[in-house]
Amino acid sequence: MLLTAAVTNGVAEGSVDLAFRRWAHPRIRPGSSFIALTHVIEVTSLERVDPEQISSDDARRAGYENVDELRATLCVNTHNPTYRIGLRCIGEDPRIALRADDDLSDDDVADLGSRLDRMDSRSNKGPWTRAVLEIIGRRPGVVSTELAAELGRERTAFKNDVTKLKKLGLTESLEVGYELSPRGVEFLRRDAT
Repeated sequence: MLLTAAVTNGVAEGSVDLAFRRWAHPRIRPGSSFIALTHVIEVTSLERVDPEQISSDDARRAGYENVDELRATLCVNTHNPTYRIGLRCIGEDPRIALRADDDLSDDDVADLGSRLDRMDSRSNKGPWTRAVLEIIGRRPGVVSTELAAELGRERTAFKNDVTKLKKLGLTESLEVGYELSPRGVEFLRRDAT
């Protein structure tokens, strides 16, 4: 589930605890969680509601000045039902600490290498993990379109693969492009030896 930076920060600070979405079918369920910015957000409730019954208090709790402003965001896909979603912040994105952890044991390096090897073996495009890490290491802050083109890859698939590496704490997203995390730098150094 996507949240704006303002709403995500509001959830993290405790001033926002609701969101409203129009979906054909719910895309989340209570108890599930997702990462937004640098926070892990938990879905605490989910209920179908009539948009005309959304209160001013609901609007404020969703980060809006008034109910009309909130309802204006629901003007797309009006054929879909509206859902009221309870939210709460349950912590910091664990990938942040993982990215900073470059104190890798030999077992850590072997485990990461095995994970990358498995990703490579399941890929229909052949081995890709180390090539993506290496190009990001060589060209930090370069737009994904250029990096994908240099590797002869389609941009969306390339970005999806970078996300897989990010989950392992090896890469970080920048305002433009990516860079290797301290963990990624250390892994590549040790993996090459």
